[in-house]
Amino acid sequence: MSYKVLERFQSLFSGTVYRHRASTNGDKVALELFEDLLDLKKSAKYLLRVQNGDNVVNTKNLITGRESRRGDGSFGELLPHLSPQVVKGYKVPRGPIANIEIGVETKILAKAMIKQVDRVMSDLENQARVFRANGNPICVAIVGINQAAQYVSHEGDRSFPTDGSATYRHPIDECGEAEKRIRQRIAPLYDELIVMPFEATNAAPYKFRWPNLSKVTNEYSAALVRISQAYESRF
Repeated sequence: MSYKVLERFQSLFSGTVYRHRASTNGDKVALELFEDLLDLKKSAKYLLRVQNGDNVVNTKNLITGRESRRGDGSFGELLPHLSPQVVKGYKVPRGPIANIEIGVETKILAKAMIKQVDRVMSDLENQARVFRANGNPICVAIVGINQAAQYVSHEGDRSFPTDGSATYRHPIDECGEAEKRIRQRIAPLYDELIVMPFEATNAAPYKFRWPNLSKVTNEYSAALVRISQAYESRF
């Protein structure tokens, strides 16, 4: 089977300009994880509750009646007096939720990773606390890390290519250290930390490549199996 998370992630870069400040990038990737769980059919409880419309994704990523930092993807029990909303192109319905059973946070490090990594890890830490303050959800972090030899970031009409200097280091020069720090500090906080190394220059013709597609696919599919097993035992 193919995996929608990998396809959606690739679509952020392939044949198009990636805008790192776009707030919906993480949401788009996270939503596909719930579709992949459904397609996998490894959790009978998840499958039944989704098909019955009892459990849904909340695209605002908020628990009804509670103020909290929003995540990128939240799945839980639909408010009982409401009907689930079906969105074209998606099988998992949507609506307001009373709790979070699965919470997903997505981060993408494409350039200037060492400058960003502390902020990224703080965001991941804070989101894990928010998820776990509302019960015992399955917490998932998806982190994309660029390994390209060069990269161009775009802000408005301006472009900023890497040149290997201390200010504009190439992604390949920083990706290893960034991944090491994230794994050491973030992995203990999440049920699943899914690291996805990729290569994208963000320059025409906007090519994208998984350096090791087999490894990324295997690790993601294994995480889906474990999430499914956790859902069966936890809920």
